[in-house]
Amino acid sequence: MNTLFLLAGTAFCLYMLSATRLGLDLSRGCLATPGDARVSLGIGAVAVVLHAICLYMGIMVGEELYLGFFNALSLLGWMIAAVLVAGALLEPLLNLGIAMFPGAAITLLLMVLFPSHEAMQLQGGWPMKLHVLSSILAYSLFALAATQVILLALQDRALRHHRAGGYVRALPPLQTMEALLFRMILLGFVVLSFSLLTGAIYITDMFAQHLVHKTVLSIASWLVFAVLLWGRWRSGWRGNKATVWTLSGFAVLGLAYPVTKFILEIVLNR
Repeated sequence: MNTLFLLAGTAFCLYMLSATRLGLDLSRGCLATPGDARVSLGIGAVAVVLHAICLYMGIMVGEELYLGFFNALSLLGWMIAAVLVAGALLEPLLNLGIAMFPGAAITLLLMVLFPSHEAMQLQGGWPMKLHVLSSILAYSLFALAATQVILLALQDRALRHHRAGGYVRALPPLQTMEALLFRMILLGFVVLSFSLLTGAIYITDMFAQHLVHKTVLSIASWLVFAVLLWGRWRSGWRGNKATVWTLSGFAVLGLAYPVTKFILEIVLNR
């Protein structure tokens, strides 16, 4: 347990350090030098690795899987941070770490402070693990897209009001931000489609009483993002429409798992 606390504390500090460095660059309205960006990314990457070790220690105990609410939340926070770090190697995503790294740090802290005590059985072998992993990955991608669309909306508003200074100067061009947003949404949509498909194939009854809310809400979210992508392809949707549809789809998907799991485990103690 002492090792877990040490690793978690170190990861927490590194997450916050990386986010602080990124935030300072953004607040100054200047692009981070390639060297500074690599340092911030490297710090975040080390935090992600340490977070992964903590997750293994907290979730995988012997042959049992401890995936209570706070452990699951920490796993989700880690996945978002890991996708961000990996994506930042190819795309200008690193500024999203200002919000996402502290979020991952908090989920890790909650996991350590409120450990799960009940093991769960994951039936179905590797196909079911693949289904669960793809579900978490889809949520992570849409979480990044939701953060990106908020940043894009703020950038667009600043430019419309002729306030191109400050943090706006430190962001990529509006067209780049918008293209990146829809690439994330498309990738998340593909992964969510895969998750629903594997669930339909390998889960005996997706509409069983304990699964019906997750299934219905996941399908509803899928439909929201399908309409958004169709609108983008057919009519070039952007701006407020993209913001509303992205945040709506993400909110519905959040209801499908994190919010429901919180209500059942923490509020209703089931």
